[in-house]
Amino acid sequence: MLPARREPITLQTADGLNLVAELALPEHTEPRATIICVHPLPTHGGMMDSHVFRKAAWRLPALAQMAVLRFNTRGTESQQGRSEGGFDDGVGERFDLAAAVEYTEFAELPRPWLVGWSFGTDLTLKYGLEPGVEGAILMSPPLRYAAAGDLARWDADGRPLLALIPETDDYLRYPEARERFAAVGQAEVAEIGGCGHLWVGKAEEALDRIVGRILPDRAPLPREWDGPMERGDTSAYADKTVAAFGGFLPKPEEG
Repeated sequence: MLPARREPITLQTADGLNLVAELALPEHTEPRATIICVHPLPTHGGMMDSHVFRKAAWRLPALAQMAVLRFNTRGTESQQGRSEGGFDDGVGERFDLAAAVEYTEFAELPRPWLVGWSFGTDLTLKYGLEPGVEGAILMSPPLRYAAAGDLARWDADGRPLLALIPETDDYLRYPEARERFAAVGQAEVAEIGGCGHLWVGKAEEALDRIVGRILPDRAPLPREWDGPMERGDTSAYADKTVAAFGGFLPKPEEG
């Protein structure tokens, strides 16, 4: 954990729920940009502490001068706590995403970008065209909940969209992704070699891609740090990465 100002916060949704969240800011400077992390499927282990987002909050304030806002969608639990409500299959979660975006406006955080992962990419595509959002980055988009109409709205809106497609993704691979995202004229689609849906062993590349799209002058991130740091406790998540997404979708050969 690199130095940062970290603050547990509560997001309040328009339908009356309190969501567990955390804001991480650069320790001594103002942030140059903000990412809002929209996590994977909570019914299969996805949460605000999923490993790429946890590393983003631990590293990007110091290494990239970025603010990182993470939150648990309704009914989702992590070491940070449990958000009120229950999983709503991508429907009520629209209020959760809106609450996160509204918080960045309230807190006057600069240049908010949405970073969705798996289920979080579907929420981003369906509900992410909120006022003030500068653009979106999609990690392992399965395009399960998002429909053609959602892609059409992004195309018409024109805000930047970057889809990061793992080479060995279980659900959407690069050739099909290019075909489907062709509906969004401004979309960039990048294949990530040697990577699977869970981004195991690829967190650093994910962070480089995120920072490189938003703050190109800060990428690639340094791989060494000679300042103060702490050791974060990840023992509570020892079994989460492999368990996450299990059964999320049928394997391609199963139809």
